[in-house]
Amino acid sequence: MSEDINSRVSNQIDKMSTEEKDHILQSFTHFTSYLKDQLAKGESLGLSDAMLAKAAKFVADHLAKHEEPRNREEKVLNELWQAADEDEKKALSRVLVKMVQSA
Repeated sequence: MSEDINSRVSNQIDKMSTEEKDHILQSFTHFTSYLKDQLAKGESLGLSDAMLAKAAKFVADHLAKHEEPRNREEKVLNELWQAADEDEKKALSRVLVKMVQSA
């Protein structure tokens, strides 16, 4: 199931235009709003919090490898991500999901 989630997320990322990515990443508010919408879609499909966190980790890995931080908040998240080991990245993903869900 995890590979299926990663594949779906990867397909969504690949389908995005540069303009759409730029819009989402231009501010932390846009990013968290987009993430909240995507989490709501996942929840409506019956994904568990653990599966949502795995998807969030996949996205965070992608962003860390392929996108430059565009604001202070993204810079802090990027630096935390770069310093974290795998277990810490999983924990950061769960916290990010929890933060966005409670916003």
